[in-house]
Amino acid sequence: QVQLVESGGDLVQAGGSLRLSCAASGSILRIYSMAWYGQAPGKQRELVARIQSSGSTNYADSVRGRFTISRDNAKNTVYLQMSSLKAEDTAVYYCNAIIATIDYSTTNYWGQGTQVTVSS
Repeated sequence: QVQLVESGGDLVQAGGSLRLSCAASGSILRIYSMAWYGQAPGKQRELVARIQSSGSTNYADSVRGRFTISRDNAKNTVYLQMSSLKAEDTAVYYCNAIIATIDYSTTNYWGQGTQVTVSS
């Protein structure tokens, strides 16, 4: 069993910064990619940023240059540093990870979500 636990969501003014964290725990053998998705009210969940086990990253066009994804493999944790926040960044942010567990199965896991609200 694997759990992803997010933290760091908050209410922040436009132009401000936040750092989201997501820690994976459980019967983990290996973590492949880790990612953050955002779901704004009334919209579909969309990829914000992804980081591979190699460290390579990709970003949604809307956040490139403002957000930075990173990971600490020793802690099984992924971070999202959010800067120059805009009202349109308001969303529930979900952590996602592709994880191989000790039974050698590989599964796509999701966290419970953390709310980020940007006031204009």
